[in-house]
Amino acid sequence: MKTVVITGATAGFGKAIAFKLAQKGCRLILTGRREKRLSEICTEINDSGISEATYLSFDIRDKSAVESAIDSLDSKWQKIDILVNNAGLALGKSTIENGDIEDWEGMLDTNVKGLLYITRKLIPPLKSSDSGHIINIGSIAGTEVYPGGNVYCASKHAVNALSKALRQELLPYGIRVSQIRPGLADTEFSVVRYKGDEEKAQKVYEGFEPLLAEDIARIAWFIIKSPSHVCINDLEVTPTAQASAFLIQKS
Repeated sequence: MKTVVITGATAGFGKAIAFKLAQKGCRLILTGRREKRLSEICTEINDSGISEATYLSFDIRDKSAVESAIDSLDSKWQKIDILVNNAGLALGKSTIENGDIEDWEGMLDTNVKGLLYITRKLIPPLKSSDSGHIINIGSIAGTEVYPGGNVYCASKHAVNALSKALRQELLPYGIRVSQIRPGLADTEFSVVRYKGDEEKAQKVYEGFEPLLAEDIARIAWFIIKSPSHVCINDLEVTPTAQASAFLIQKS
């Protein structure tokens, strides 16, 4: 039974991946800032009797908090096989000239530095596993740029580069490194980007069928269950109606 750490597990892709992996019998360590949500998700998983879950509530932007949280794990949770780096967000859609510096820092601190903090902390236990695997949730914005996406796109370009670097650096240890890069998906993503304006957020998904969090969860499981000699390095997935970051066929 594999033990999986999932960051940003309170909603969206992270939550869907947690339930999918629980159904498949993985033991889960869920992380995020919203402790109440983490507790509820863990309770639901534990009550199912299929799997076992615990949680660590901390801000991934805080290096000390990341390290303290991992260090606090009970001995039975210290053998970690898989890390799913899902924590991330987009904030605002302004030009660089008009951009909010706090938004920039929030995206870079979460999407890049947070990923680095927890990945570095968990590489030693992943090395000890006989099936170590890192899955980074990137974005099509990791290889494309669109108007108003500037800093968010830069952060996901960084995730793309870090995924490739980790793949090379961890090759001698047999640790697989994979990246999933979704296109438009109807999660909390746009609500967060537009600072809680749900009407504006929902307009993003009008006129076509977007991806759902469950679609990405199924892909994550497909990557994990692939034979140990197979590493899916990079997988880009979009709605059928989306051909690029800004080319979408709407009705």
